Amino acid sequence: MNILFASSEASPFAKVGGLGDVVGSLPAALREIGHDARLIMPKYGVIPEKFSADFEFVTNFTVLIGQAYKYVGLFRYVHRGVTVYFLDNKEFFGGDVYGYDGNNEAERTVFFCRAVIESIAHLGFEPEVLHLNDWQTALIPALLKWQYPQLTLKTVLTIHNLRYQGLFDIPHLQGLTGLPDEAFTIDCLEFYGCANILKSGIVLADKVNTVSPHYAEETLTGEYGERLEGVLAMRGENYSGILNGIDYEVFHPRKDARIAAPYGPRSLGGKAVCKKSLAEELELDEDKCFITVISRLVDQKGLDILAECAESLLTDPRCVLIVLGTGEPQYEALFDSLAQRYPENARAILKYDGALAQRLYAGSDLLLVPSRFEPCGLTQIIAMKYGTLPLVRETGGLYDTVRPYNETDGSGCGFTFAPYAAHDLAYTIRRAVSIYFDEPDVWKKLIGRAMRMDYSWKQSAQLYAELYRSALQ
Repeated sequence: MNILFASSEASPFAKVGGLGDVVGSLPAALREIGHDARLIMPKYGVIPEKFSADFEFVTNFTVLIGQAYKYVGLFRYVHRGVTVYFLDNKEFFGGDVYGYDGNNEAERTVFFCRAVIESIAHLGFEPEVLHLNDWQTALIPALLKWQYPQLTLKTVLTIHNLRYQGLFDIPHLQGLTGLPDEAFTIDCLEFYGCANILKSGIVLADKVNTVSPHYAEETLTGEYGERLEGVLAMRGENYSGILNGIDYEVFHPRKDARIAAPYGPRSLGGKAVCKKSLAEELELDEDKCFITVISRLVDQKGLDILAECAESLLTDPRCVLIVLGTGEPQYEALFDSLAQRYPENARAILKYDGALAQRLYAGSDLLLVPSRFEPCGLTQIIAMKYGTLPLVRETGGLYDTVRPYNETDGSGCGFTFAPYAAHDLAYTIRRAVSIYFDEPDVWKKLIGRAMRMDYSWKQSAQLYAELYRSALQ
């Protein structure tokens, strides 16, 4: 099959979160099983010159947004066998991925969606399926339905995080798109008096999925459905969950040049070297249990319950808490304060640093992911491959990927808790730390089991291929 991915971000060109990792690796996995999967995305100003310097200019054209025609430059680049198309417009994409003037967010979204559709005539490639990702591309099915009926493309929409939906004023969006009044009814875009772009994609895409089976189930409930649970339920068997994978060419301790030493499940000496190197870098005592958070510092990630029990964690002289990430000011201030008050036991690195993240995966002992909700989560999957045991809340993809350690039969590859409560998180941390110090043989077995877990794209790519076939039928 011919599949064209449309996404607002993709690794390694311009990535903010898990969406970028997924779209950056799934097309390659599909190509490995015989499909021609390609990608189209914005040509951001932040794309590293080591890539952009080699972009091949294809053509240029214009698209109508509101009453104005806007320039589109189309470029092409081949990365690891995958053809990637870039849409150029300095007004909308001249800066960072999402660091732009919020006043033109609607214009930028309409421009991207229309440019994706109109670029198809210039690609020299005829996609059968458009694979859309999150709300930034979810307007495409509505545009196809009302304004491009000659195109017989099938559409698959993947929801990476249901919380972000793309809400806009109805008259403004209608003026930009030229969509008819019937598109802005409760059966499509209308949503509590405004226009909801993600909702329109859920209603009109041929198939809709999210990024783990358990999250798909959760989103059908009032607790996790973000007021779209009824719309999702109406899709019935056309809504499903497919677990994300990771690219083991990028995330593998035997191959990763960013860490201090290579290692595998049967040769863990390199992991000890990585921990020693990390301890020296951060000026910490390597004999302590390194507990790490690698995350956007936002409410979704369970940081409020971590804040409640952080004091008790840091007063344990055996533990170190390391936080890497940026986000909401109150959480940045919280972890910065903890690092200053507990200089021997806490570090707060308030920035995005991909290379340091790899050193943390390799050199830490525990990775905390106490999320309020988590569509899939990639950090816990990466951590397991690097032999850092995940400690997660049983929600979404965390539930699907981390098997809790069972003291009775010795099974499991991490630690989990269910109620969203600081007490349960604190108890689970204490239990894990106790096993780390008191039962080193058990800990070593858990590391080996975690590192052998297979969360590559191999199986999930097959499931996506089946989803595309179903859409075509």
